[in-house]
Amino acid sequence: MAGVAAIAVAYLLLAHRGSSRAARPGDRWRAAMFLAGCALSAAALLPPIAPFAHEDFRGHMLQHMLLGMYAPLALVLGAPITVLLRALPAQRARTLTGVLRTKPMGVLANPITALVLSTGSLAVLYFTPLYDASAARPPLHWLLHAHFVLSGCLFAWVIAGPDPAPSRPGVRARLLVLGAAIALHAVIAQLMYGGFLIDVHAPIAQVRGGAEIMYYGGDVAELLLAAALVATWRPAGRPARVRRPAFED
Repeated sequence: MAGVAAIAVAYLLLAHRGSSRAARPGDRWRAAMFLAGCALSAAALLPPIAPFAHEDFRGHMLQHMLLGMYAPLALVLGAPITVLLRALPAQRARTLTGVLRTKPMGVLANPITALVLSTGSLAVLYFTPLYDASAARPPLHWLLHAHFVLSGCLFAWVIAGPDPAPSRPGVRARLLVLGAAIALHAVIAQLMYGGFLIDVHAPIAQVRGGAEIMYYGGDVAELLLAAALVATWRPAGRPARVRRPAFED
């Protein structure tokens, strides 16, 4: 919880420093979105959700939705990379931009990589003993929380983030990846509801309730992500027409 507060304060300080140099339209909206993401993260880690998540699989799934989908989308819409670039000195900003353009970052920020790390990892979590192991080991449990947030932020950034991303594909390709995420999310939730492949030691009612939260909550989050993609899309301008002179020599 202290970490979430520290991140929020750091963002506000950086945003203030950047806006003091050159305020731009939308700065307040971005700050509000980032703070909303921090608030959603804190809500997932505090009572009543945190105790509910420890006692009931449905609570875990609600916590997962907040940490892995809703909070990351709000955080990414806060454009933290842009805020950081505007606050840094010019030389450090160029260094950070250079890091973003490296090949490893290009691989990490590939939509397929983001899809595997975010949605694909759910199959590993729920179809192997990993979930039960994390419930019994607090350090693994917190690592799982960190994975939810980071992989969720990565996917939201690659698909619809207003921040610059290396080698970001076109809108059609990102919509296809988002569609694959929706389909994969739905399949995992349906398998969970039917009791197929699932490796979670919890009462059937809790597992089915968690599957329903995953199915419907995931749909809403992914629709919001699609809306963000449309809202942040900037179509390339048409090339200017070159007028030919009326008379040629």
